[in-house]
Amino acid sequence: MTYAFLPEGTLRDVTLRDGLQLTGKVMPTDIKVDVVRTLLQIGVPELEIGSMARPDLVPPMANSLDLVRELTPEELAKCWLWVATPRHVEKAAAAGVRNFQYCFSASDSHNTANIGRPTEASIAAMPDAIEIAKSVGGKIQLTMATAFTCPFEGDIPVERVVRIAADERTIGADDIVVADTLGQAVPAQVTGLIAAIRAESPPRRIGFHGHDTWGLGTANSLAAISAGASFVDGSLGGLGGCPFAPGASGNTPSEDLLFATRPAWLTPSALEQIVQLTERVLAAVDEPNRSKTAQGARSKANAFKWVIKS
Repeated sequence: MTYAFLPEGTLRDVTLRDGLQLTGKVMPTDIKVDVVRTLLQIGVPELEIGSMARPDLVPPMANSLDLVRELTPEELAKCWLWVATPRHVEKAAAAGVRNFQYCFSASDSHNTANIGRPTEASIAAMPDAIEIAKSVGGKIQLTMATAFTCPFEGDIPVERVVRIAADERTIGADDIVVADTLGQAVPAQVTGLIAAIRAESPPRRIGFHGHDTWGLGTANSLAAISAGASFVDGSLGGLGGCPFAPGASGNTPSEDLLFATRPAWLTPSALEQIVQLTERVLAAVDEPNRSKTAQGARSKANAFKWVIKS
């Protein structure tokens, strides 16, 4: 019996941004470089590697541009950096970034807590951000946090998210990413929102950024893919969460997403390398491993080819 697994470009690993931002520790730049190069060498197609967030508010992101300067243009072509203003895009572009993840929240309350302005102000500034990104030959994503629920406002209407996706000021984005920031969505909601965006906004890649707070991170990501998402976000060992969203816990583990989707490059040896990298990263920031796949890979079920034998 053969299995029809999903395409190679399914996972974007976000360990070095969303994964690290709650740890409170600045991971040395040379270790971040090793994480980037190890993941790319193994076969992970895209990474989110840092943020332009203020280092006094999100200290683990303080050396993001130092990391960018250590990477080659070929490596940076597969890497994304979080930005929230046109000025962020300008500064990141000067350092060599070419893939920009322009983020704001669907809810005003979270956008004010996270970025310091209402959602409308972020939307109004997006055309300038798009223009700067395109002027350096770059790509820019529209990333909507709290696309399902907000810690301050509760449920977010689908119509609000779709209206932002179809707004003439955002349609110049190359991709759109919807984030279940609190991990409170269920698969039917994910499928419904992505279907609505596909039907009512311009065609482009759609990504899904899920959290595993309520144990549905992998299920929601698979629902997103089945609804037409081109990629889903995950972090090593389920590391991460939003410092400005009470109740948000770790990301969906990258290992679990890979084990579920089985891209062509994911061999048992590649999974072993990822699990070993996860263990090094988590040890460096003193965080627990939340990946069920990583735990299973360390089990004693030696007849299963995905179990680490050494």
